[in-house]
Amino acid sequence: MTDALSTTTKGHTSQPPVHIACIMDGNGRWAKRRGLPRTAGHTAGEEALAAVVRAAAQRNIGWLTVFGFSTENWVRPRAEVRHILGLHRKLFGRIDEMNQNNARINWIGRPFDEPGARTPVYVQRAIRKAMADTEHNTGLVVTVAFDYGSRAELVRAARACKDTDSPIDAETIDHKMYAPDLPPVDVLVRTSGETRISNFLLWQINGAAVYFTEKTWPDFDSDELDRALKLVRSN
Repeated sequence: MTDALSTTTKGHTSQPPVHIACIMDGNGRWAKRRGLPRTAGHTAGEEALAAVVRAAAQRNIGWLTVFGFSTENWVRPRAEVRHILGLHRKLFGRIDEMNQNNARINWIGRPFDEPGARTPVYVQRAIRKAMADTEHNTGLVVTVAFDYGSRAELVRAARACKDTDSPIDAETIDHKMYAPDLPPVDVLVRTSGETRISNFLLWQINGAAVYFTEKTWPDFDSDELDRALKLVRSN
């Protein structure tokens, strides 16, 4: 899988950069089909994401935003949550690989100091370090949504408008989002045969093309990525 994703696709560098957002679904189903624990599926999913980052960097994808951990995921079994948290610390620790791909790490989610935020301190440290150690890269921007919920983001933006006596309109709300510099999504990808969008980037996906695939996230490969890109790119 990694080797397949590491092959450069010719012609993409001449295309304008796009914003791809991924709901990385199906890790548990991938593991179940193989008689493995759900944690094995999450581990495979983390490796798949690293491979997708490499492929995206080679295809002139300007922004890759992925749904890493939602505000609703905290209710999962404690052991599974601990495993996922460890994988995210590992993901944010792949700094050398990000630098090799000229990729910059970004994060969106409930601010660490706000009521209700639940990101553990050791994950916070990993996030801050990854952002600082890749901030000078000029290529792909990889944004991981962690402790993220789109409704929470929108409510926070509306409250920020009210607190600053700003007009509550589309332009102002846009500037109050977690990452106001993040451009609108061009293509939303959801894996594992689920044909819904969940609580992910509801504001940013306005007008986006949607690519649904039956493949689980650990099996998402370069061919699937290219099919998603075809929704917004000419051959």
